[in-house]
Amino acid sequence: MLILLPPSEGKADAGTGRRLDLARLSLPELTPARAEVLAALVGLCAGPDEAVALAALGLTPGLAGELRRNARLERAATTEAGRVYTGVLYEALDLVTLPPAAQRAARRSVLVSSGLWGAVRLTDRIPPYRCPIGARLPGVGALSAYWRRALAPAMESAAGGGAVLDLRSGAYAATWAPRGELAERTVTVRVLHERDTPDGPVRSVVSHFNKATKGRLVRELLTAGALPRRAGELVTALRDLKYPVVEHPATAGRPRSVDIVVTQL
Repeated sequence: MLILLPPSEGKADAGTGRRLDLARLSLPELTPARAEVLAALVGLCAGPDEAVALAALGLTPGLAGELRRNARLERAATTEAGRVYTGVLYEALDLVTLPPAAQRAARRSVLVSSGLWGAVRLTDRIPPYRCPIGARLPGVGALSAYWRRALAPAMESAAGGGAVLDLRSGAYAATWAPRGELAERTVTVRVLHERDTPDGPVRSVVSHFNKATKGRLVRELLTAGALPRRAGELVTALRDLKYPVVEHPATAGRPRSVDIVVTQL
């Protein structure tokens, strides 16, 4: 099984180990693309026009310190990607407290989407950075379009013959969409919060519920040792974990879409 996660804006303050080495990252076919994006990001953030760099990355003036950190990425200390990302989803996943077998499964199965790296495994050593998928970089252009051209071969290879659980947010999901038979092995998940109102139950997408539920879901799948090879088996695994799953009609050649309905964290 391949599990696709979004990154988080929240990241560790600093790395603790060796400097970045692109050649040591997984999915080596992405190395040339990563090098191009990294060089463009570093050049932009090290340049003289702070306002231009902030605008390109969609950052406010209060986040100018992120530019200085980005400017040093090529010589910055690194740590495992699983420790770099610290947002709500990753807090709920809580990698360091997973049982050993589940940690091994996470290292094999999880890929994190990234505006800078394309996609990385949890064990890849990267420095903390700021590079949202909505950024536009000099010479590279819009990152969403850039990675849409570069990612497909690497992602298809990483998917192998098992099911794919796609938990990416919309902007990152747009960088690669599985096709054909692989799409039919893929399940996309939307988390809905159900609350009671005077007019009856209402369901809506709420960011915190969405991220926390996805983190717990991945944790429980890994702990259970689930190894589904087909979309239907993956949906069954979610139900076995007592998640309330609402399936949408399946379409040939497209991922299976499901909603998970939660009433509380």
